[in-house]
Amino acid sequence: MTNPPPPGDWNDPTRSAQPASSPLDPTMVSGPPVPTQPGPSDPYSPVDPYAGGQVAPGQPVAYAPPGYPPPYPGYGYPAPPKTNGLAIASLVLSLVGLTSCGITAPIGAILGHVAQGQIRASGEAGEGMAKAGIIVGWIVTALMLLGIAAYAAIIIFAVANADSSTSSY
Repeated sequence: MTNPPPPGDWNDPTRSAQPASSPLDPTMVSGPPVPTQPGPSDPYSPVDPYAGGQVAPGQPVAYAPPGYPPPYPGYGYPAPPKTNGLAIASLVLSLVGLTSCGITAPIGAILGHVAQGQIRASGEAGEGMAKAGIIVGWIVTALMLLGIAAYAAIIIFAVANADSSTSSY
């Protein structure tokens, strides 16, 4: 199929008088060639998971497993930050100190101070747990020391006021 000549006396220098090849078939689509469909391939052939998305010619494209589609990036809730393990241990040891006569409470309070330093440096979660471990730990430690002091005062008072005549020696 040939194009009609342009109007007027203008001559196109790129157009030759004779066509360079035989006329094209009018039923054919002109333009870039259409890629062919891939040939039959084995759907069970192994696929390299480390290929980085590159599929060799003739190999099937790996699709996501059936189920829910992967979430779009930027949608949904972000993953929560990791909670500091020392903050958890601080709170647990401080609370156990309530039932263990305060033995583990000072350890919990000290771990709370260490956990706060780590949280500030790394940006982990658990600042509230560390602070609660410090507060509960030092309160239980103070109560334990007051209890020991009261027990010692009672013993000293009893020994000082003991009548030596009632002794069985």
